[in-house]
Amino acid sequence: MTCDPRVLRRPLLVGLIPAVWTVVLGLWGLSRQNSVWRDEAATWQVARRSTGDIVRMLEHVDVVHSLYYLCMHGLFAGFGPSTTVLRLPSVLAVAAAAACVALIGHRLAGAYVGLGAGLVLGLLPAVQFYLQEGRPYALVAAGSAVSTLLLVNALRGRGRKRTWAAYACAVLVCGWLNWLALLILPAHLITLLWSRAPRGVRVRWAVAAGAATAGVLPLALFSLDQSGQVSWVPPLTWHMMIGPAILLAIGGLGGLLGRRTGTGTAERTGTAERAGAAGRTDRTGRADRTDRADRAGRPGPAGTVEPPGPVTGSPSLAAVGLPLLAVPQLGLIGLSLVKPLFVDRYILFSLLGLALLIGALIGRAVDEVARRSRPAARCVLPVLVAVALVALLPQSLAKRSPASRVDDVLAAAERTRQLKHDGDGVLFIPAARRDTWLVTPDAFTGTRDIALAETPEESGTLKGVEASPARVRAAMLAQRRILLVTDATGVARPTRGRRDRTKAEVLATHFTLVSDERIRGRRVAVYERLAPAGGG
Repeated sequence: MTCDPRVLRRPLLVGLIPAVWTVVLGLWGLSRQNSVWRDEAATWQVARRSTGDIVRMLEHVDVVHSLYYLCMHGLFAGFGPSTTVLRLPSVLAVAAAAACVALIGHRLAGAYVGLGAGLVLGLLPAVQFYLQEGRPYALVAAGSAVSTLLLVNALRGRGRKRTWAAYACAVLVCGWLNWLALLILPAHLITLLWSRAPRGVRVRWAVAAGAATAGVLPLALFSLDQSGQVSWVPPLTWHMMIGPAILLAIGGLGGLLGRRTGTGTAERTGTAERAGAAGRTDRTGRADRTDRADRAGRPGPAGTVEPPGPVTGSPSLAAVGLPLLAVPQLGLIGLSLVKPLFVDRYILFSLLGLALLIGALIGRAVDEVARRSRPAARCVLPVLVAVALVALLPQSLAKRSPASRVDDVLAAAERTRQLKHDGDGVLFIPAARRDTWLVTPDAFTGTRDIALAETPEESGTLKGVEASPARVRAAMLAQRRILLVTDATGVARPTRGRRDRTKAEVLATHFTLVSDERIRGRRVAVYERLAPAGGG
């Protein structure tokens, strides 16, 4: 298998191939054996609420994901709740990001670099994880890729008003999906400065970036009142720096070795000999015919459309990829020194930069082989992708199994369905484990949530409002049989509130355990009353 020269002469195919490749990777094992974990359960149960209930909830919790929840509500309303509807938007989003990455690499460093970068993105372990995740992080990555492609186009002399308007909209949407996506703006600023962009370009970027930031600022300020949601994030430690350090080292290597990659990659491998002078200027300092054809979209010599390559004034691949990788990583580390926030998924979009820089390494490998054999050079990319796919196969399989997540809401709900009796009381410890019921309410038909005072919809919360410890105790003692849904050992947090301590104390004192099962990170237990109900 080799890279067909006809493919490399068509930018559309260079973007389309990684997109299709990523969709295939995303559809592979999409249901994860029909499992849904706690983060996805939040999306699922919120998306099933009415628009009014969602808006009411956002006043108290998760406003940072408001746009995403409303979009998923529309999809669930139109297609019904399922693991496919839950995760397919992420698959399509990463596919779009892969296409954008391929086009960026193609325009800055040649077809092999672009195609390699686009194919690599879907293979990155972290991307494979969130490729099949019913959360907004893949969508943020897609918007970041679109905004970066628009910036590159502007730097290559295509900065029309509509380009900058689209750029502002892309960044605005990213910010409304997660306002930490605004970390892409300082990355783009460094790209502008590194590329020595003209003053007019810098001014137009500043206007677009300012408009997007102004649009996201109300959301960011409002979400500060809900900062308790991220109280679980641990403080920054040196151990947590290992991952970013490795990524930055790989990216730095790609930027260093790929500095001169791409200006002649496709041409030296025989795919487009006519474009051998791409990126060079003639003696008068004007771009050659290939660059003019690329910018204007006109046919090149012999009536063919020349493949886009570096043009005079365009940024280098390193100037785009390195800031895109490094700035969000370092920016989140800096923010985490003030308040713990360092979670890799918040800056998943930084891996777009890593894919570009790995693409530069692939381009360099193609260049080296092309010096010896042009036909052999066409095999380099397919061979490298195949080797990476095989090497990462154990990880790829692991990420598509239920064990790849902390727990499985659907498995616990199904076991509850099998164990319940009509009239049973149900308890959730902690209250957040009520998501088992919220995602699959039919599994609990005939039972009663004995601690619940206000439903999540009534209270405008994710998990509802429970009664006081005294009322919970009285309700438990009135039950003959109680089903407990909680975290499995090793997953549960050691500290619990007074209400949860009351639940545990009453179960231990007045009930006997008759069944206790661990199911994919959750525990479903059955308790029966030791004495007649009401015996206190």
